[in-house]
Amino acid sequence: MEDLLKLQYSLQQDSVEAALEMSKRGGHLWIFMERPALARDCRIYIYNLALRLGVRIKAAGLTEGIEIFPKHDELRDGEFGNAIRGPLGIHRGANRRYWFYGADYDLEKQIAYLNRLRKVSEEQLRSFIAGQIMPPGFDRKRLPSSKAVPFVHNSGREFRILEHVGTVRKVGLNYVTQCPSCAEAGQDRSGDNLAISIEDPRKYLCWAGCRKEMIRRAVGCPIPARQSA
Repeated sequence: MEDLLKLQYSLQQDSVEAALEMSKRGGHLWIFMERPALARDCRIYIYNLALRLGVRIKAAGLTEGIEIFPKHDELRDGEFGNAIRGPLGIHRGANRRYWFYGADYDLEKQIAYLNRLRKVSEEQLRSFIAGQIMPPGFDRKRLPSSKAVPFVHNSGREFRILEHVGTVRKVGLNYVTQCPSCAEAGQDRSGDNLAISIEDPRKYLCWAGCRKEMIRRAVGCPIPARQSA
């Protein structure tokens, strides 16, 4: 929370009105745009600001620090974005709504507060990141789908993801555990990026955007070249 307050104050110096929200494990600091913006540009801004303030970021091998969403730059066919509870939404695990600190704990007053916040324009964001790049250690390299590793599966046994992951816990209709591909990149230290369907464990996805090819390769069972999924 101390780090989020430090970020909130510094954002205010840039005329960015960030909203601080309670959460199950501390807090969330929301920044709202006038229009959709590139996730990479947003992260370049926050990464550089956080590093300048000495705020640790949970990435590049660090197990402690803030997490910044969204975590990936693009979505390819069949991929999903990050699972993020929207502002004032009901947390499915805790089964409760978390409030923003800027208004009374009443839904209408909270929405009015969010509507009053100054939204960041595309021009502002461009000015914030002018001359800046993604800090070293925070660019995750993704293997192009054309680089899939050829593999012949001789056992004839269906791949079961649950046999290749660590401890799982139930969240709603899914098992949740650490994504092996994220772990390879030194990420997902909280162990909740990979969701596996309880009803049909053959269905699984990484909320951080890892493709199945990346996950299968990380556990040592790459998808056979002739298979499509």
